[in-house]
Amino acid sequence: TLHWDDAAGRTNVLRTKEDADDYRYFLEPDLVPLAPDTAWVEQVRSALPPLPAARRETLAKLTGQSKESEAVAVVVERGQDTYLAEVAKVGGDAARALVYVQQAFAEEAASPRVPAGDLAALTLMEKNAKITSTQAKTLLAELVANGGGDVIAMAKSKGFEAMDTNALEALVDAAIAADPDAWAKFKAGEQKAMGALVGAVMKSSKGKADGKAVTALLQAKANA
Repeated sequence: TLHWDDAAGRTNVLRTKEDADDYRYFLEPDLVPLAPDTAWVEQVRSALPPLPAARRETLAKLTGQSKESEAVAVVVERGQDTYLAEVAKVGGDAARALVYVQQAFAEEAASPRVPAGDLAALTLMEKNAKITSTQAKTLLAELVANGGGDVIAMAKSKGFEAMDTNALEALVDAAIAADPDAWAKFKAGEQKAMGALVGAVMKSSKGKADGKAVTALLQAKANA
C-alpha cells in the first residue's frame, strides 16, 4: 500500500502484503488433506458422461459430416445425438437422419417421440428412391406431428410411389421435345437452362418425379 506525499511529490510505502499470512488467509480446518490415487481418478473419469466436443466428434464420424458443421452442433446441443445413433443402429441412413432431426425435431426432447425405427424407415425410402425428397419432407412432418407411424403405409395413402425408370425417361424426353431451346442451351453448358427442363418434368409428373434422378438423366443424355 502506497501513500502519496504531496510535499515531497512522491509515494511512500506504508505496508506490504505479499504472502497469504499478510491477508490472514489460513487453511480450512474442516477440510482434510486429499491425495487421490490414479485408480480413483480413473474411476471418477470413467463415470463422467462424454463431453460435448467428444459427442460432436462421434456424431460427425457416424454421419460423415464435419464436427464443425451446424447440423452436428445443433443436434448435440439438443441432446438428440444418442437418438440419432439409435436410428443408425436399426439400419437407418445416418446422414439423412441428421438432416431430418436438425430440421424437424427442434420442438422435440432429447428422446424424441418418433420411434427410431420409424425415422430409419423414412431415411431408407428416400435413399432407395422410393420417394422424392419433397415427399420425404411431407412424411417427416406427419411423423413428428403424430409421434411416429408406418411410413410405408403413409406413403401409399398419399400416392407416393416411385416412378418407373422408363416412365421417368419418357417424361424427360417429352420435356426436351417441348423445349428444344432450353435443351440446346443446356447441352452448350448453360446450367440454368436445366431448371426449365426439370421443372417441366416435375409438373408433368405432378411432383412424383425425383429431381435428382431427373437431373442425372438430363446429364446422361447431354453427355451421350
